[in-house]
Amino acid sequence: MKNRMFVGAVALVSAVALSGCGVFSGAEGSGNKKVTIWLMKNSVSADFLKRFKKAYEDEHPSVKLDFKIQSWTGIGPKVMDALNGKDTPDVIEVGNTQVSQYAQSGGLRDLTLESVRDLGGGDWLPGLADPGSIGGVQYGIPWYAANRVVIYNKELFEQAGIASPPKTRDEWIADSEKLNQNGNQGIYLAGQNWYVLAGFIWDEGGELAEDETGEWKGTLDSPEALRGMSFYKELQALGDGPKNSDEAKPPQAEVFAKGDVGQIIAVPGDAEQIERLNPELKGKLGYFPIPGKTAKTPGSVFTGGSDLIVPQKAGQRAAGIEVVKALASRAWQEEVAREMSYVPNKPELAHVIEGQPGTAAMARGATKGRATPNSPQWADVEADNPIKPYMTVVLEGGDPQKAARKASEKISELLAGS
Repeated sequence: MKNRMFVGAVALVSAVALSGCGVFSGAEGSGNKKVTIWLMKNSVSADFLKRFKKAYEDEHPSVKLDFKIQSWTGIGPKVMDALNGKDTPDVIEVGNTQVSQYAQSGGLRDLTLESVRDLGGGDWLPGLADPGSIGGVQYGIPWYAANRVVIYNKELFEQAGIASPPKTRDEWIADSEKLNQNGNQGIYLAGQNWYVLAGFIWDEGGELAEDETGEWKGTLDSPEALRGMSFYKELQALGDGPKNSDEAKPPQAEVFAKGDVGQIIAVPGDAEQIERLNPELKGKLGYFPIPGKTAKTPGSVFTGGSDLIVPQKAGQRAAGIEVVKALASRAWQEEVAREMSYVPNKPELAHVIEGQPGTAAMARGATKGRATPNSPQWADVEADNPIKPYMTVVLEGGDPQKAARKASEKISELLAGS
């Protein structure tokens, strides 16, 4: 999935909107190398870019950085044109799950050596590193991550006699049952929130789809995936979430803001919107990672975020790689996490956001982060998403096995390009 949802939602501070015609252009100055970097709108603030540009150019006086800000809308074809040699930049920020489709073009630089030798790639969050690696070759360098957590109403928890957030699925169900009384909803979970379902499936050992000797097959009908759907149904019943729509219809933050919902599953940035809609909830919101099957680890979550790629046809390819290494370095990872409330690319760096409870909960959950199947055609699955109607059929009492088989067959067709 393109990480456009996360770009606006996870930043607990406001990112300054940047002009699409270029920011901090390197057209002036004495540097004899201009490195052009495409970044996505609102991914980072103008202040962050200003500080990074100055620090980098001070350390590399022969280099000037030219940041050009792009919009997520229509970015896919624009990146493909760039990879084919049309106005090719030297570095491009892409959604973590987009890397495979760009790698399929043959237009990406192999960054495996740099990831191992210079960046400690073995310690990266799997949800960012795995989709950037195709056939054992690292094309995407993880930059930042975001994932869902549980946002809860502390006041309703206290009224229900719940002293601390749950750490296991069983505790979560029990607490949600206590909350789902006296006119309150235990949890508001829309019936087609398939990213949440994916985490439950992964926790059971299942997959959305698997690569079987070079051919992708949908696997929602596996016993493990069916158990994940069964848990989703149990949890979803402890509130009044619609069975036939997703979290955007109606916007779940608006539902939660009414004050009678115990929990939602969302990115922490939704709390800002909730408090804006209902100022009485300010100071009453808490966060915890989606619980796992045991208290040892949190539940699996879909990790969204961005990777950095270097086109083969970049004019300053070597210099571009050095910029990528700087952005992915410890110092600048800590800076971007601290300023933008993102999860840094390594768990060991998460200490920098411990003072931000929502982001800290997100970082704990990110240790069990995953990405969607690493197929170049996965975007086609999301565009014609058979998982959503499958979920509705099950939640409305239909045969899970039959519905899962039908959805799996459709996923297989889409991944085969049918």
